[in-house]
Amino acid sequence: MKEDLRNREDVYLLVNSFYKKVRKNPEIGYFFNNSISDWNAHLSKLTDFWESNLFFAGTYAGNPQRAHVKIDQENGGKIDQSHFGTWLNMWFETIDELFEGELAERAKHNARKMSTHLYIKMFQSRHVQKG
Repeated sequence: MKEDLRNREDVYLLVNSFYKKVRKNPEIGYFFNNSISDWNAHLSKLTDFWESNLFFAGTYAGNPQRAHVKIDQENGGKIDQSHFGTWLNMWFETIDELFEGELAERAKHNARKMSTHLYIKMFQSRHVQKG
C-alpha cells in the first residue's frame, strides 16, 4: 500500500517525477523545454506551489495565470485543450504511481480545477489581443 503525501519532500518527489515525464513527452514537452531555462529553479518553484496548494504552507509566490498566458502567446496561441488533457493525465498517472490517500486525491482535484481555469484564461487572453 502506498502512502499519502506527507511533506515537502513528497511533493518534490511528485513534481520532479512528473516533469521528468513531461520533458520527454512529444505532445507537450516542447512548450516546457522551450520556455524553462533553469529546471532546478522551476522545480523548486513548482514544489513551493504544490506544497502551498496541499499543505497551505504559503511558500509560493508567483502568478501561474500570467505565466501560462505568456507561454501561450510565445507559441502563437497553439496551446489547446488536448495539451492540458495530456498534462492532466500524466499528473494523475504520476500521483497514482507514487501515492494514495486524501492529499493525493486533492492534488488531482486541484490540478483539474487549475488546468480548466488556466485554459479559460489563455483562451480569453487570445480574444482580448485580437479584439
